[in-house]
Amino acid sequence: MRRLLIVDDEPIAVEGIRSGVDWEALGLSEVLTAHGAEQAKAVFARTPIDVMLCDIEMPQGSGLQLLEWVRAQHPRTETIFLTCHADFQYAKQAIQLGSLDYLLKPIPYADLEAAVRKALRKIDEESERSAFSQYGKYWVQHQPLLVERFWLDVLGNDIPSQPEAVRRAAEERNIPYSGELRFLPVLIRIRRWYRDFSLRDKKIMEYALRNSAEELVLERHESGLLLSPADETMLALLGGDGREAADPARLKAACEAYMQACPRYFYCDVACYIGEPARGHEIAEAYRRLLERDADNVAYDSRVFLPGELPVAARPHALPDMGVWAMLLKEGARDKVLQGAEDFIGEQVRSGGLTPALLNPFIQDFQQMIHYVLQVKGIQAHQLLGDRESAELYARAARSAHDALAWVRHAVNKSLDYAAALEHSPSVVEQAKAYIHAHLEGDISREDIAAHVFLNPDYLTRIFKRDTGQSISDYLLQQRLAIAAQLLAHTDMPVSAVAGRIGYANFSHFSRMFKKYMNAGPAEYRQQHADAGNTAEQSRQSDSRKS
Repeated sequence: MRRLLIVDDEPIAVEGIRSGVDWEALGLSEVLTAHGAEQAKAVFARTPIDVMLCDIEMPQGSGLQLLEWVRAQHPRTETIFLTCHADFQYAKQAIQLGSLDYLLKPIPYADLEAAVRKALRKIDEESERSAFSQYGKYWVQHQPLLVERFWLDVLGNDIPSQPEAVRRAAEERNIPYSGELRFLPVLIRIRRWYRDFSLRDKKIMEYALRNSAEELVLERHESGLLLSPADETMLALLGGDGREAADPARLKAACEAYMQACPRYFYCDVACYIGEPARGHEIAEAYRRLLERDADNVAYDSRVFLPGELPVAARPHALPDMGVWAMLLKEGARDKVLQGAEDFIGEQVRSGGLTPALLNPFIQDFQQMIHYVLQVKGIQAHQLLGDRESAELYARAARSAHDALAWVRHAVNKSLDYAAALEHSPSVVEQAKAYIHAHLEGDISREDIAAHVFLNPDYLTRIFKRDTGQSISDYLLQQRLAIAAQLLAHTDMPVSAVAGRIGYANFSHFSRMFKKYMNAGPAEYRQQHADAGNTAEQSRQSDSRKS
């Protein structure tokens, strides 16, 4: 007796699905419905469910969240997602590479029937395997989430890497395990994303990536498990007897098929590292060695590596002459420098000689050269290249040849673009003036103004004096006193308040400076303008009477 559960918050959609298919002909004796995640959980509490048709977006909990609960509580239930968002077509294609499906509303009944048949066939196959399983075939199908948690604890050394400790932990958790089983580890690392996904879309991509890896890399192995021990990281544990190690070509072909599907369906590049067969208590060390191989891989974002294939030892190689590149950059010859960097990195990749031991010094020397050129041009490097984008690109630069060149292009282009703007110094001087006007009430310094335009303070002072005929301090004082004069002449603000308004906390100092430049103290200046205003008003009234 098999049951199907339809979960959708739209009653019309639920009724359309229930009445549009001959469910008995498919071998389903009962079709149940729920209009949200909590109702679905209540149905599961009453009766076992073989297949669940689930909307992916519901107001009281998403289909992905419900699936996580179902996998934990009812791992034998197969799930098919429903959605009305056609822009997630890539997710449909991706998940179809795995064991589940992803259907778009309105759903063609023929497609729905085919997806349900596929789920029922999978249930039949797993039931048949379960009936004849031994340790090597059965361990991954018993309590999937507990089994996964067990192996994640092994990888993280929460379970000590000792034969007896691993055996005892498995026994305590009621997980089938034998110390004689041997597994072949395969590390899958996401090296690069082609798109900036929202959190929701990235979750869908990660879910689809895992399903695809289970289908293509595990190749329906009866004793295999896929773990996700870290972000952008998956570890496949194949077999229970190490037989896969005897046919590396077949496993490499399976990994290559997965690797080639990733850019097309998941918008990312992955690298796969095949390890050596290991027993359970040796898996943590095997995983660590695979991570080291990935860290040493700075040349290839999309490749499958057999045991021992990577890395090669760094050969002695002279770095490019950064002095020549610095001269070229000072002259504005960015294309020659960029081409030189691309040629150098490209040659190291082609020759197999690009390793962290070579890439890291290249990045450090290139950064030093950029900073030197900026210093010569009077530009503050830590200000110009201290923004978030520049910092993130630099942090990733040592990961791969692609990331290194992305940072090189960014640093060169941003530096020379700003240096070119300095040749039109009035634009920089106008920026400095605008900053001064916006901060007249505060305590600002020459260094603050220079930092705003990414320049060395002495360099900014020179070009400011050249273009305005005034020093920055004189211009700042002039602007402040001009505002003070306006406030004294046209408002009743107390003199102390006027002083505070333009950034003077010391009233006496303000009075001295005002008198020095305006030839009258603040009170005297206000009185003069008041008298002048009265005289003008009397003259206007006299003219009015004569007329």
